[in-house]
Amino acid sequence: MPHRSRLSILLLDLPPERHASGRDFWAGATGRAATPDPDDEKWASLGSFADGFHLEVQRTGEGTPPRWHVDIESDDVEAEVARLEALGATRHRYVEDGQFWQLLDPAGLVFCVVGIQTGDEFDRHSVTWP
Repeated sequence: MPHRSRLSILLLDLPPERHASGRDFWAGATGRAATPDPDDEKWASLGSFADGFHLEVQRTGEGTPPRWHVDIESDDVEAEVARLEALGATRHRYVEDGQFWQLLDPAGLVFCVVGIQTGDEFDRHSVTWP
């Protein structure tokens, strides 16, 4: 059965001691206000850029190194994970509370496969896979 997906979000993962300075730097660098998520103090959004690609800032836990990672959103997370595994990705861990998969690409870079998070932008920019 076909499913759809798209590369949708670039996340800046920052440990607590670097979160505020990193968030403020990227807000200044992009000319966008960092809008805090009213429901989760660990998140701030710098908004949507080209083709609805979002830039988000996430405060991680102690000991996590600063890094970038991408999210791929899909209307069928399991089908998308299987498709990416066939391309060389490996499952790293399932995040139960968020119901998404954290994977590693063939070079060992972390990325996530999540459910639809961008609404109309997903419909406009997603790719349909057989």
